[in-house]
Amino acid sequence: MSAPRVVTEPLGGGPLSRAAQEGQAPSDWYRARPRGVEAWRAHAENVRAEFNASRWLSGLRPAFDASGPAAERLDRVADHNGIVVTTGQQPGLFGGPLYTLLKAFSALALADRLERDTGIPTAPVFWAATDDADFAEASWTAVAEEGTVRRLTMPRHGRDGLVMAEMPLGDVREQFEQLRAAAGSAPHAGILDALRAAYDPEATVGAAYVAFLRRLLEPHGIAVLDAWHPATRAAARPTLVHALRRAAVVDEALALRTVAIERAGFRAQVARVPRLSLVFRGIAGVKERVPITMGAEVADRSDAVLSANVLLRPIVERRILPTVAYVAGPGEIAYFSQVGAVAEALGVPAPLVVPRWAATIVEPSVDRRLGRLGMVIDDIRTPHDAERRLGDRAVPADIRTNLEGVREDLGRRLQALREASAALDHLVPERVIEGARHQLLHRVDRLERRLRAAARARQVEAVADLAAVRAALMPEGHRQERRLNPVPMLARHGDLLLAQIKAGAAMHAGSLVGA
Repeated sequence: MSAPRVVTEPLGGGPLSRAAQEGQAPSDWYRARPRGVEAWRAHAENVRAEFNASRWLSGLRPAFDASGPAAERLDRVADHNGIVVTTGQQPGLFGGPLYTLLKAFSALALADRLERDTGIPTAPVFWAATDDADFAEASWTAVAEEGTVRRLTMPRHGRDGLVMAEMPLGDVREQFEQLRAAAGSAPHAGILDALRAAYDPEATVGAAYVAFLRRLLEPHGIAVLDAWHPATRAAARPTLVHALRRAAVVDEALALRTVAIERAGFRAQVARVPRLSLVFRGIAGVKERVPITMGAEVADRSDAVLSANVLLRPIVERRILPTVAYVAGPGEIAYFSQVGAVAEALGVPAPLVVPRWAATIVEPSVDRRLGRLGMVIDDIRTPHDAERRLGDRAVPADIRTNLEGVREDLGRRLQALREASAALDHLVPERVIEGARHQLLHRVDRLERRLRAAARARQVEAVADLAAVRAALMPEGHRQERRLNPVPMLARHGDLLLAQIKAGAAMHAGSLVGA
């Protein structure tokens, strides 16, 4: 079987994210990324000095529940006072979109590169944000099938605001069968078996997500941490209590940073909510933000179930794990400009953020369709451009020539009318002739569009090819990695695809560590 192509792409993002990636954001908003091996080694040594060898792992071991290569790598790091590279994501149906996988393997590649270059044992860790309560985001995934994009959605079986670790999954066999159908013959069906086993009707949304990620990632040495596990919550509690006690100071720092971001011409990624702290308290699994005025009171309650909001979570992670870097997507990079202000207000080290690797997977069948269309990936990114090119190719040359002739004739005739009117002391105002010109050319443009559409409709195979390519590479008008579930592609290509992903992520890691 031919191997798919995995095409590296710019990570993209909004103006603030791009400025941070290019090193153009103000230096006090982000922790400076080390440049070169010695700088990374120095940064890693600072992180190691903050942690007491294996003590961090002993407390978190139940939340990892790691096995195989992932467990061995964690143990080696803990035994030799090593470091970790982290990344993470909130739950998505059947593991979520492709970028979840790209994040995990970006963290693996950076951990491998740092360990190789610095000699310091390093492990990748995926933070599964099962404490998230956004069911709308967790409830769906998408697959490409027969030139269309099919959204697979599960119904809600729990209360609004319930964390995904507590949200009942219910029966998703119908959705699984739709995903399996999208995988086709699937010679590497083991991943489908793992998915079916993880998404048991008796599981919660968060538990199913964690179970599947562990089956997928642990054989590659990537450990998965369950954020809502009691062990994780216990380890995070001192930092969350500290954040509650300093809630007013944190809020002021966040307000000042938000103003600075806006004055610099950017938009703050996470809106500040006045009078609310960055800590949630859970009541029967439902989260609510703790008011700043109640911070000390809640902090004193030993029975309060606490968790962090998105701006506090990287700081919690940095406090409970020897994290040398967090591998982030574009939105996360943007909000790390606010995370730095929170860390400063708490008097703790700011976490280091680095960009993840971004890519599009071009399967052999899609490549063949692109070849038949005479196009490359960039040709289909802009709406309507590919259709226009298809129409250009479909419309016969004599029709194109005659259309251009009509435009030229109109131009000449109208210019003659303009001159004749002017000679008669402007028989009609200039705007009348100009208005007529616009109307007539608009009619010609409409005629051309109808001719192109009719010609395209006759190219049945080309139209089908373009629909299939769009569904596979730009589903719903978005980048593939942000929409499509990778499981069908992994089921079709197995280790061939994973080898390509690892190679691309390794190249990206090299660019992060290199001077």
